[in-house]
Amino acid sequence: MSVATQLTPHLLEQAAGPVQVTVNSVVRERIAACHEFALIRIAGGTPVYGATTGFGPLVAFPGREDSAEQCDNVLDHLIAGQGPDLEPAVARAAVLARLWSLAQGLSGVSLSVIDALIAMLATDFAPAVPCVGSVGASGDLIPLAYAARALRGVGSAYLAGERMAAGTALRLAGLTRLELDGRDALALVNGTSLTAAATGIAVAGIRRSHVVAMVLSALLTDLLGSDPVFLSADLLDAFGHQHATDTARQLRVLLAGTSPSGTRPLQEPYSIRCVPQLLGAVASSVHHAEQVVCDDLNGVSDNPLFFPDQNKVVHGGNFFGQPCAFAADLLSLAATQLGNLAERQLDLVVDPHRNGGLPPMLSAEPGRQHGMQGVQLAATATLAAMRRCAVPASVQSLPTNLHNQDVVPLGTQAALNALDTARSLRWLHGSLAVALRQATHVGARRPTAPVCASVLDALRELIPPIVDDRPLDEDVRRAADLLDGFAKNPGLFTGSRP
Repeated sequence: MSVATQLTPHLLEQAAGPVQVTVNSVVRERIAACHEFALIRIAGGTPVYGATTGFGPLVAFPGREDSAEQCDNVLDHLIAGQGPDLEPAVARAAVLARLWSLAQGLSGVSLSVIDALIAMLATDFAPAVPCVGSVGASGDLIPLAYAARALRGVGSAYLAGERMAAGTALRLAGLTRLELDGRDALALVNGTSLTAAATGIAVAGIRRSHVVAMVLSALLTDLLGSDPVFLSADLLDAFGHQHATDTARQLRVLLAGTSPSGTRPLQEPYSIRCVPQLLGAVASSVHHAEQVVCDDLNGVSDNPLFFPDQNKVVHGGNFFGQPCAFAADLLSLAATQLGNLAERQLDLVVDPHRNGGLPPMLSAEPGRQHGMQGVQLAATATLAAMRRCAVPASVQSLPTNLHNQDVVPLGTQAALNALDTARSLRWLHGSLAVALRQATHVGARRPTAPVCASVLDALRELIPPIVDDRPLDEDVRRAADLLDGFAKNPGLFTGSRP
């Protein structure tokens, strides 16, 4: 990938493993020119926040005269994070996002920093970064400080998933210790790159889950023998929401060839009948969030910015993570409503009063065997946790930093919430998939739509029927992985089988 192209959620996910990033000569010249301009202005006595001054509310006091010591101070005072480490894939995505911001050539950073980040991303090195510490207001200061220190061989890091001393990980990965000067350290930490990266990964995951929700909804509709009239093009066109219209069209492709059983009620429960309206609204929300994230990933989050062509240094607030904070909270809401849908669909299919006479809990021998009972309990607990995480973080502002940061977006917390919610949603979809597979074992009809039949066949090949009670946790996870594969199938909505 090239820093001259747009950074997207898909590319963020690729950074989970080694990736090759290139910087062309035009970009390198722009970065070098900005770095030289920043050093000239600093040496010439221009007040530059964090380079000639203290940090945060201590801006009124002079900083260290030695720039290397000033860089150490930037990082050292921010090593105060708590909690478990971020997943290495998330930490690496944050580094990739920071690289993209710095490569815009407005931060005054040195080329050696750019090269060090590129070299790191080409390996499976990942800084160990605690999940708690950022308020997303002056950038993700504390998390990014841990990342920068790990690249300097201080603290801890992961290599091939193993946690170890950062210096050891650098050596084993064939990386050299990062040297910092000028405003390199502040440029590394003074941006919302973790917030944007985590939100971007959440976007990618929820996009897949939106497709999975369509697949499972179609399969449920076919298994029950429901009439797909609720997907009528005329009906959805009259609704007036384009994403709902698109969703209904995609569901019609999945259900092409289905034959209603004629035994279902005139109007299905909302968990079937209102699927295009619900999933359409989710698609609209995810689309908006993705646009916001892409703007953030391809912009510059830093302070101050340097404009050599205009001979000016501009101090401001481009490190303020409010856009992604709102977007991440919206993603959590959308994912949680997808979770509500999946949990209600699971409840529908295990309830003998509403599932067309299938046995309770889809048990092959009710009382002697318990079918989906444990899975439904876990699904209920999962949804309850998702609902708690759906409380918006982006409006929970708490003044801090001697009221220098008197309003904060808490974007990092919103982003990590969205990421957790997206991952929980996969478990709910895996649970529903196992239930739909079991339904056919205890009497549900084989799907009559060819695409739905292919989905069921793949599930049946992967997941054995529940004949005797057995642990099902791994089955749920395996089903979730299989569903991700369906979501990545470019031919899914052209009528081709998964």
